[in-house]
Amino acid sequence: MLRITIHEDGSSWRLQLEGKLTGPSVGEAENTWRQAPKTGKAIEVDLSGVTTVDGAGEILLRAMNEAGARFLAEGVAMKALIAEIGSGTAAGGRWRRLCHLLCILALSAGLILRAQEPPQSIMRLTLKDAVATALRQNPQVAIANLNLAQSQENGKVARAGLLPQVAFGASDGVTRGNIEALLATRIPGFPEHNGPFWAIQAGPEFSAPLFDLTLWHRWRAARENVRTSDAQRTTARELNAQLVVSQYLGSLKAAADVKAAQSRLDLAKALFDLATDLQRRGVGTGIDTLRANVQYQNERQTFTEAQTELNVSLYGLSRLLNLDPQVRIDLADEPSFFETPAFNSEQDLARAYEARPEMKAIISQIRSTESLKRAARDQALPRLSLDGGWSLEGLTPTTMIPVYQYRASLEVPLFTGGRIHAETASADLELKKLQQQEDDIRNQIALEVKTSVARLASARTEVEAANLGVDLAREGVTEAQDRFRAGVANNIEVITAQDELARANDNQITAFYRYNQSRADLARATGQMETLYAK
Repeated sequence: MLRITIHEDGSSWRLQLEGKLTGPSVGEAENTWRQAPKTGKAIEVDLSGVTTVDGAGEILLRAMNEAGARFLAEGVAMKALIAEIGSGTAAGGRWRRLCHLLCILALSAGLILRAQEPPQSIMRLTLKDAVATALRQNPQVAIANLNLAQSQENGKVARAGLLPQVAFGASDGVTRGNIEALLATRIPGFPEHNGPFWAIQAGPEFSAPLFDLTLWHRWRAARENVRTSDAQRTTARELNAQLVVSQYLGSLKAAADVKAAQSRLDLAKALFDLATDLQRRGVGTGIDTLRANVQYQNERQTFTEAQTELNVSLYGLSRLLNLDPQVRIDLADEPSFFETPAFNSEQDLARAYEARPEMKAIISQIRSTESLKRAARDQALPRLSLDGGWSLEGLTPTTMIPVYQYRASLEVPLFTGGRIHAETASADLELKKLQQQEDDIRNQIALEVKTSVARLASARTEVEAANLGVDLAREGVTEAQDRFRAGVANNIEVITAQDELARANDNQITAFYRYNQSRADLARATGQMETLYAK
């Protein structure tokens, strides 16, 4: 940062520089120096407070020296630089021309490289567009969709266990048997073996459970798992939408900060020019110009910081949307940041309990665990099934005849080593844990809803007060500026009014941000994030 002060009397005009003569400060110093009187006064440049000079600053000092300016410097390094600038030798002149040529070549090379860089495309996004883009491209949402599809397939597997299973089989094999080994004795007159002979068989086989409550309850548990996965997918979408909305609102706040900083910078520059003009005409004082210049430099720094915060916020939004780094985001909803639309959705706890996907997920998990508990307990009940098959069987294809076998099976568990009891007890413990989680989620939802409602009401009041504060601060700046221009007051009142306007602008932007964020928090608390911001 460079502080520039002008001291002027009847015979001399002094430009006092303090700080770093680098970067953008060089242009500001050059503009101020160009305003120096051309004739009648000695031009002095006070470098006693300058700590750093870059290449552009050195070029400016050489131009001042060639124009006849006299330098005041302190410190070994600064005095050596001034001595080198003021040497005026032919070799020094050639060296300066060479430096200028190298600067021109470097600038040209930079322009060529910049021209070779791929152009940045601009994506104009509304808040709803940003949320929709994130819901399409976010990896967590994609994983949640895959988990839902996997649960649906598991449900089909569980349902298939209740349905008949039919298969078609065919076989062609050779058989040779040992009669003596089969009967454990040798019968006189009988051969030792039978065969070898070929046997052919082909036909359908089936099996079907007639009464099995375990399979029934497992299918019900699988259906509840599908509902759980669907609720978890909705939770992932809601959380992702909340992140995008918060980042977008933060970017809108940063953009509003940039606009407010630009407005204050323009005002500070106008007041600085006014103070300089009044001093030049002999109406104002040097201290007024100094104060106006200090305020102007402060506003320049604030504007730069605001621009940096906006860029960083847009980078974060681009990362959430998984966009190409070459794509630059343009906020289409920027004007609506200063609007305060009403929140018309239900805000009671009953609505939140019903709509929040976390509640749906935990309730489905409880139902699934209850079904698994019944499935484990019903393993002690009898199970009845039917199976069989019909086929053509023979030694050759021409001698095949229909054969069939049908069987009804009844299975009654008598002793399972405590497995059924252990599985039932394990499911009961899991059920109790889920019930504790349900209570915790209910309390958390109640806290979020009540907190969001309170913050939204408070934010609306803050917005009204902040709007009034900005209007009053603007009136104060106008009145102070008029008094200073009329010469009835110094610019202390103007600087104070500028500071008050800056605080009022910051309060207004913060109030609007809090209102929009509280509105988003209430939508998240009541399970309506995607409904409000993506549809």
